[in-house]
Amino acid sequence: MEMIENLKAKLVGAGRRIVFTEGHDARILEATDRLKKEGLLTVILIGDPAVVRAKAAEGGYDIEGCEILDPATYEGMDEMVAKMVELRRGKMTAEECRAALAKGNYFGTMLVKMGVADCLLGGATYSTADTVRPALQLIKTKPGAHLVSSAFILTRETGDEALRNICMGDCAINLSYEDSLDKEGNVTVSGAQKLAEVAVETAKTAKLFGIDPKVALLSFSTKGSGKGGTVALSAEATKIAKELAPDLAIDGEMQFDAAVSPTVGQLKFPGSPVAGYANTFIFPLIEAGNIGYKIAQRLGGYDAYGPILQGLNAPINDLSRGCNADEVYTMAIITAALG
Repeated sequence: MEMIENLKAKLVGAGRRIVFTEGHDARILEATDRLKKEGLLTVILIGDPAVVRAKAAEGGYDIEGCEILDPATYEGMDEMVAKMVELRRGKMTAEECRAALAKGNYFGTMLVKMGVADCLLGGATYSTADTVRPALQLIKTKPGAHLVSSAFILTRETGDEALRNICMGDCAINLSYEDSLDKEGNVTVSGAQKLAEVAVETAKTAKLFGIDPKVALLSFSTKGSGKGGTVALSAEATKIAKELAPDLAIDGEMQFDAAVSPTVGQLKFPGSPVAGYANTFIFPLIEAGNIGYKIAQRLGGYDAYGPILQGLNAPINDLSRGCNADEVYTMAIITAALG
């Protein structure tokens, strides 16, 4: 894919360091071999060095020169524990932090936090929650960000040229968008503010992949044609997103046909700069997003890359536990290019 080749060109000579939390996994080792041969990334593998090397030899993968770090023997563990205690601010004792850091997901995240690695890719055996939780606790969200979200990049070689590269969010992290309340019951961050933030962050992700984002906040309603459900949420989020990013082409709420068909879009939403021309799609609920991207992937002939996590202070991404080595390789390139 041209998109991935452009990201690879960006990484050559950049010296980016990626840590894989599951260094013993054959898929990780195959991808490491490929990344090493192409000189794209410096790879750090987490695990028992003897086990990792044995697994690599068993599969015929060349990992010579890659650093293998074992939490059980890591020389900087005391410093890491102290830093984690500081970051957790009384929520975890030193003993609890040391126990957590014995696991690859927490250990790898702290390697990023302490500057040993630039980015992290995990999830070949860990759940999404087990990858995201350490990131939220230790890396934390960017200044001004209220939540972590995700996006998928979808690409295909055929069909409407304007829709060969598209972006969808959030299809993997946020179940829904509820108001956050303080102890007195006052709204501190509204659900619409959160969805607007997802829209703006997803547009930024789209730009990183060479997509000029035209963002549609999706619904079963177009410009007030329907009521109930998440219609008001998407409509209000559109207003807020326009305030957050006034230069961004964004509109909503709108149905999917209005988002992608110029004829339908301009009939239902006349004058909209997005209706009929959208390439970046924001879903109001995870059910819609997850179903939507999988329909595009399985019936629309798209290759789907993601989930790409958004809103964190450092590039950390999650793999599907059903991933293959090619997907690990591609997601490693994507993760490193985000930094």
